[in-house]
Amino acid sequence: MPAIAKIWRLPSHDSSAIRSLAERMSVSPIIAQLLLNRGMKTPDEGKRFLDAPLVGLHAPGLMPGINEAVERLTAAIEAKKRICIYGDYDVDGITGTSILWGLFNRLEVPVEYYVPRRLEEGYGLNSEALRSLAEKGVQVVITVDCGIASLAEADEAKRLGLELIITDHHEMKDTLPDAAVLVHPRLPGTNYPFGGISGAGVAFKLAWALAMKSSGSEKVSAPIREYLLDAVALAALGLIADVVPLIDENRIYVRAGLDRLRKNPPLGMKALIESAGLSATPKLRAEDVGYKLAPRMNAAGRLGYAGLVVEMLTTANAVRAKEIAQHLENENSARQTLERRMTQQAKDMLEGEDLTKWPAIVLSHSEWHAGVIGIVASRLVDAFGRPTLIIAAKEGQPIATGSGRSIPGFELHHALNACSDDLIGHGGHSMAAGFKISPPRIPAFRERFNAYAAKHFPKGTPPAPCLDLDAETPLSMLTLGLMKDIAKLEPYGAQNPLPRFLAGDLEITGDPRKVGQGERTLQFRVKQGPTTMKAVGFGMGERLEELMSAGGKCCLAFTPIINEWQGRSSVELQVADFQAGPEARFEVR
Repeated sequence: MPAIAKIWRLPSHDSSAIRSLAERMSVSPIIAQLLLNRGMKTPDEGKRFLDAPLVGLHAPGLMPGINEAVERLTAAIEAKKRICIYGDYDVDGITGTSILWGLFNRLEVPVEYYVPRRLEEGYGLNSEALRSLAEKGVQVVITVDCGIASLAEADEAKRLGLELIITDHHEMKDTLPDAAVLVHPRLPGTNYPFGGISGAGVAFKLAWALAMKSSGSEKVSAPIREYLLDAVALAALGLIADVVPLIDENRIYVRAGLDRLRKNPPLGMKALIESAGLSATPKLRAEDVGYKLAPRMNAAGRLGYAGLVVEMLTTANAVRAKEIAQHLENENSARQTLERRMTQQAKDMLEGEDLTKWPAIVLSHSEWHAGVIGIVASRLVDAFGRPTLIIAAKEGQPIATGSGRSIPGFELHHALNACSDDLIGHGGHSMAAGFKISPPRIPAFRERFNAYAAKHFPKGTPPAPCLDLDAETPLSMLTLGLMKDIAKLEPYGAQNPLPRFLAGDLEITGDPRKVGQGERTLQFRVKQGPTTMKAVGFGMGERLEELMSAGGKCCLAFTPIINEWQGRSSVELQVADFQAGPEARFEVR
């Protein structure tokens, strides 16, 4: 089944705004255009964005609830109360848990951590775990990256006599949990300067505030300062993995954190970087975290126990750190094998289906692993541009586990809520959600979910996905000097995507080749005037005939990258999409 065609979109070209910003900042017009596309309209905004200095982090005391949390924790430490950090099992929760545990360890305060098992316990706080902690003598529980929507669990903690300090960044319900303290960047009635921080970012702010409190001033001791720089690196991992907007202070965290990971990584991260084959990488990028480090850290929670990752990040034993890193490598390989098999099975199930009749995809299988279904759902959304629900319905099990991913404009949690009569339970947000269902209810649920989706879309099926481009650029402008300027926009991520350009009226020279495993990658050369460049399209091998269908003429949507080979550097094009023919078809957004 062919992937759905994308609609290319370009921003309106405001020549005067581009020229003004370029002149006032002394940058090239292309850099000015990129900054304007990302909402930086003044030189001050552009400079802060490009420089991203560590001193630009907002003071921790501005975070709602931080000061009260520090006072309560200081009192708990003085009273020698037993403290437990309760973190979520994803990278954001794991790194945030490690940040707080490490700070307590530096302050020589005994503390323990608890990470729930994804498959057995599910996301967030759970009452059974709280009861177990209370029975073991825990008196104070600090959540990381969870808890703000755990109303019943907070009530249970109070009944158990636990002092519950919730640190989170997720969406809140109409009612807030009855906890001792809530630490959250968007609490009602507060005005923290930036609401897009992640769970690890919130945990870092609490660690920073505790460090200052223990030091008795804003200036902390040299060892604690070094630890906080390590903690910035861990926070950067959580931010990138959680796909929060890489703007404002998130950008500062990631810029400084990646620099720390390159030059002086914490012991556990050094082991993981080596096992992932990135130790020789001259410049660690956000993409390396998103595509190589984060999946290895997440693999433990998907297939086993995420608490191992906290141990790796906090251990002082280099041998143990390497053992865990190798275990994560093995788990990630197993996860990749499962993911490839499940994704292919899902595509095989759709083969021959007329997707115009199905505005959403709902698939179930008795052999699918519940820890991987979310990734498979993402792969199908990318391929077919439809909200997708993937269900692991183990034979003989009374409850099946589902995970969904959506497209812009389709609120997934609202859709599941409209079908809640068919579900045992569900939770999540607009773009991602999870649910439980009784296997016999799956066919009726599929019909109902698709009926809801059909009513939601004006034409009965989802609109074609959009590919947002930054500017139309002739190949002759793509010099190594320009690439050096473009690199100043790193790190890339949500709301600061990789720059992507359009080049039209290109002529393919020579014979394009299908290369790589399974011949899934297209490799070819294009010419525009006197300039010729190499182009690579990953996953586009099956589109070779389409590429050549207009007599060798094409238009490319691409990201320029630097290819280094045998001491030589050259610019090549990493193709995001192409259109056959000399004239590009696009919309102005």
